[in-house]
Amino acid sequence: MPAQSTEPRAVLWDMDGTLLDSAEYHWLSWREALAREGHVMTRDRFDATFGRRNDAILRELLGEDVLPETIVRIAAAKEERYRELAQAGGIEPLPGVRAWLARLKAAGWRQAVASSAPRLNIATILDAMDFGPFFAAVAADDDVQRGKPDPQVFLVAAAKLGVPPARCVVVEDAPAGLEGARRAGMRRIGLATSHAELDADIVVRSLEDLPLDAFDRLLDEPSVG
Repeated sequence: MPAQSTEPRAVLWDMDGTLLDSAEYHWLSWREALAREGHVMTRDRFDATFGRRNDAILRELLGEDVLPETIVRIAAAKEERYRELAQAGGIEPLPGVRAWLARLKAAGWRQAVASSAPRLNIATILDAMDFGPFFAAVAADDDVQRGKPDPQVFLVAAAKLGVPPARCVVVEDAPAGLEGARRAGMRRIGLATSHAELDADIVVRSLEDLPLDAFDRLLDEPSVG
């Protein structure tokens, strides 16, 4: 990597589909939690809503008049089952993730998780993969009132790191997350693990495909909006 800038810079990582492929565990936990309530989650509906906040998913599935306590109950059951599945079945980072986390840390980049997941899920995943030392901050569902594509989670993460939005690069796998990063005024790397078409400054199928100067170059190049 080129010599690091004296200005702070940060990488904000989405979690599901970016740090790890957890889609199957989320699919199974959603299906089970909703079935216990007498509702059906189809795979197509799951794929279309993956990465969004639980309250938004449940309002879309059950209707805008769904009771708040129903949302809380179903979401809590879903997340508890997700953690059980992840811990029992094991989780592994996606290819290239660990190498990039270590490389960026060594080069002085500040790093945070910026995810729609609850904080307890993030803590479970980071602990299981021994990723805690790489991240100086976490922005979770608990920290925001509006989910992606609203930019709030990215702005919260940047503020926690003390880095201005223009000095942040977001790594995301979902269109909603990439749109949120654009609205936040941040540069974007799209990881095509779950969506074939992504709008980002750089799109790769795997982090192993990124050039070694990719993050540095994004902050050196003028943004095209």
